[in-house]
Amino acid sequence: MKIPILLVLAAAATNALSLQTFTSLFSESPDRVLKTGPETYQLASEADKLNMRRNGKKFMDVTGVISVEEALSQGIIAGAGNNNLINVFSKQLHTLKTPVPEYNYPQKAGYNKLVTSLLGKIDVDAVKANLAKFTSFYTRYYKSASGVESAEWLYAQVSELVKTVPGATVTKIKHGGWDQFSIVASIPGKSTDKVVVGAHQDSINLLFPNLLGAPGADDDGSGTVTTLEALRLVSGAIAAGDYAPYNTLEFHYYSAEEGGLLGSVDVFSRYFDQKKTVVGMLQQDMTGYTQGTVDLGVEPHFGLINDYTLAKQNAFIRVVVDAYCSIPVHETECGYACSDHASALENGYPASFLIESEFKYSAKQIHLTMDTMDRLDFEHIKEHIKLTVGYAIELAGAKNLY
Repeated sequence: MKIPILLVLAAAATNALSLQTFTSLFSESPDRVLKTGPETYQLASEADKLNMRRNGKKFMDVTGVISVEEALSQGIIAGAGNNNLINVFSKQLHTLKTPVPEYNYPQKAGYNKLVTSLLGKIDVDAVKANLAKFTSFYTRYYKSASGVESAEWLYAQVSELVKTVPGATVTKIKHGGWDQFSIVASIPGKSTDKVVVGAHQDSINLLFPNLLGAPGADDDGSGTVTTLEALRLVSGAIAAGDYAPYNTLEFHYYSAEEGGLLGSVDVFSRYFDQKKTVVGMLQQDMTGYTQGTVDLGVEPHFGLINDYTLAKQNAFIRVVVDAYCSIPVHETECGYACSDHASALENGYPASFLIESEFKYSAKQIHLTMDTMDRLDFEHIKEHIKLTVGYAIELAGAKNLY
């Protein structure tokens, strides 16, 4: 598809796209280090990244962790090939920075009365209102002005939810190279070990990321409002004195997932450098589309990603689902680096990813203007909220993980 350059520039001006950002979208300079598999790396330009995303190729942009110069000098990637592209160079490397510990996750639910009472307070109308606002931003693309505006709105909502929780903090995590910040809400426990619930806040239109609208209702507006409602319920219980977490409980909202997990790579790399302990991470990315199962007569279900996740924590998630949810789990695969849980795992932290269905039934309208909230099933989102509340309460309350 060809679009006249003057039309593109006019759209860029309308949507506050800087010339620098506009130029970078089409840059052919191979100045990014991508991890495309457990042992494969590639040097790429921003234009290459966009084309890879369009073709369904998944990767982590680890340029902030290892520079192009370091990657070349260490032999992680080979020299330049034709057309300024870099040959993928695979060798036996340490996949992770450190081995992932295996904790003793609870084998049965221990907070049934509390969690059940909280699940009765889920406010679907509030969830819809939050998603309506979140999708009203023209795009939440991480390099756009509206992407920053949406992050500011989200920061205000998170801050309001935890304002009465003793010791709770909400932090803007600023990143180098783009303006949309990540958000970390931290509720302290007796232990500094962390339990993390994550979602990514950005959206993208893969045709022209900062020119065309990207409401991102399912990807990942649905995961964002799922975790917002879970945060409301859990923080309310803590503020009321009905629950006190043993492990520190954090809710993360990552920037720039669509750029190669950039925000979560930065967050978890900082945790690794600071020697933080994360005993569990659950990613909620796409929680609301069920039409793919309905059309084929398949039962509504969760899709539990079983590749590049931690099996022992996945077993714990099944415990939570059995205790608190009314739909079953189907195991599925989504490939390497398919969402922000991969950033946790790469830094040696146990991570799991639960999506709206088996991957083959999940929403296909994502990354387009058609990813709108009218296509979503809010009863299904409610099931993800139940799972998230149960996971947060049960694991943050677990004392005997070692």
